[in-house]
Amino acid sequence: MLWWGANASHPSCRRKAFSGMSEIIISQVITGLSIGSILLLVALGLAIIYGTTGVINLAHGEFVMLGAYSAWALQKYLNVGLFEGLILIFIIVAFIGFIVERVVIRHLYDRPLDTILATWGVGIMAQQIIRLTAGGELRYVQMPPSLGSSISVLGVETSAFRMFVLVVTAALFGVTWYLMYRTNIGMKLRAITQNREMASSFGINSNKIYSLTFAYGCGLAGLAGALVSPLKSVSPEMGTTYVVDAFMVVVLGGVESLLGTVASSIILGELNGFLAFFSNDTMAKAIVFLAIVVLIRFRPQGLFSSKIRG
Repeated sequence: MLWWGANASHPSCRRKAFSGMSEIIISQVITGLSIGSILLLVALGLAIIYGTTGVINLAHGEFVMLGAYSAWALQKYLNVGLFEGLILIFIIVAFIGFIVERVVIRHLYDRPLDTILATWGVGIMAQQIIRLTAGGELRYVQMPPSLGSSISVLGVETSAFRMFVLVVTAALFGVTWYLMYRTNIGMKLRAITQNREMASSFGINSNKIYSLTFAYGCGLAGLAGALVSPLKSVSPEMGTTYVVDAFMVVVLGGVESLLGTVASSIILGELNGFLAFFSNDTMAKAIVFLAIVVLIRFRPQGLFSSKIRG
């Protein structure tokens, strides 16, 4: 013990210990950001749909799953890589969301319980259709070869693909923020969200805005599924886990706060990363879930809620 203490007090030992600790911290921060980017990618569409239409979309996880299966099908049958297929995947899943909104959701606005049951049913139908068409076995999507290696970030080796997901997520959030706050359709959307009847009296077609918003939110979910598909095996049930995580993000951030969704994704990602480092993934998820339950008890509107619905 005395020998260890004497060497530990040596400047070179202290520098090595400090360097090792800083690498661990940086590594865990990067891991948390990686987890948070995936959470944001999944939750962003859910937050937009609920914040605009008030629909609790229990089928959101299945739109994530559809995005993953679209990436797999494009790669397997058309030899289209993940990079080249992202825009097409967004269009495919957004179109499916548009049809679902037109056929089912449109007739159930202002009926929360009915929309919950309807979207739950849509999710079950989507799973069964995938089982009948693509099979129930696990599928795998190949990672782009150019992103299969690791890169150095602040002296720490990390997955190039995870950093790519982080960059894409930031870009998608920027595009979404621009659409919401710097475009004509975004202005109409915010007007409907604040007061639908008054917006309609000014000639704004709320049904059209709702359809486009629902489609856009589903398209984002599809992109999330496509981007996580090289990291996780693709299965008909994969969306269930993601929709639970997405709801946790939205509840923590405040259901009508876009920036709150970003902040809560980072918070949950970092918590999951650090807790998993000291225990395991299962325990980390359990602790985070318990913390959110306690938060809802004392602050049901979330940490970053901004009341905008009139």
